[in-house]
Amino acid sequence: MKTETFEHKLEESKKILNQLLNPEITLEESLKLYENGLTQIKEAQKMIEEAKVKIETIEKNNTKS
Repeated sequence: MKTETFEHKLEESKKILNQLLNPEITLEESLKLYENGLTQIKEAQKMIEEAKVKIETIEKNNTKS
């Protein structure tokens, strides 16, 4: 399984939002898109949190020197 990047997840979220703005999609389609969009956003947020922890660790290690 290929690991998706933060940028890819952000782009997918934008595409989903644009699809949700289409007044011609069905309720069922919009619910599926909404669920997928939330998943993309949660995964992107997790990536941001992981990056934040990594940055804090790097800064902590560099201040000890």
